[in-house]
Amino acid sequence: MLGVRRSCGRTAIGALRQAGSSKLLFPRQDGPEKDAVLINTAGGVTSGDMFEFDGRAEAQTHLTLTTQAAERAYKANGPEPARIRSRLHVASGATVHWLPQETILFNGCCVDRQLLVQVEPGATLLLAETLVFGRHAMGETLASATFRDRIEIRQGRTPVFVDAFSLAGDVAAQVNRRFGLAGSGATTVLALFGPKAEAALSALRDALPETAGVSLVRDDLLVARILAPDSFVLRKTLVPILNTLTDNRLPRPWMI
Repeated sequence: MLGVRRSCGRTAIGALRQAGSSKLLFPRQDGPEKDAVLINTAGGVTSGDMFEFDGRAEAQTHLTLTTQAAERAYKANGPEPARIRSRLHVASGATVHWLPQETILFNGCCVDRQLLVQVEPGATLLLAETLVFGRHAMGETLASATFRDRIEIRQGRTPVFVDAFSLAGDVAAQVNRRFGLAGSGATTVLALFGPKAEAALSALRDALPETAGVSLVRDDLLVARILAPDSFVLRKTLVPILNTLTDNRLPRPWMI
């Protein structure tokens, strides 16, 4: 659990609690923002694992959350999924960037993941989640895997964005469907909530390839989906976009 507050013109840690193999590190910074790096010291997730994260950003704070490296969903040794639960609360006037690096699905994995973000009026949220369907360079095929994912942004009790994604069985065959992911090896869902959403629409349209799309769902919510043959090609599109949306403040682990 991590809570940040405003102190002496900077974003400061107000509450911190961690246990098990889920850890947080805080790179040194000179500016008013706070970066937090989520680390899974176990090196990945597998069946029976349970990871939880709660983050709260108070008014006038700026928090960026990322991961040290790509998360790996390893082959399960039973029917019970690895469960990942993340919850964020973004107060009015606060900015949160949720920018984990890729989640790589291994053949035989079983994962159930949920992200719930509560935003108050006047809050800003930038969210990007990337999935990689097997290790392309290793020639891996997801002949059997289970992955359930749900991303939800709420204002009060009202959902303003819900992205529910589920794959089970022969994932490679499902990914290859023309009206599904069209053979993509990696995909990113990106959402920008807040007063800058409408202004960002034109720039994103110019930056996206033919295998991507972006829509202004409402005046304060922009949503994009990017498809790519592999994670390397996807990053070539995604990194410049995130640099633009973060004012060139993409977290350092993304550059390693």
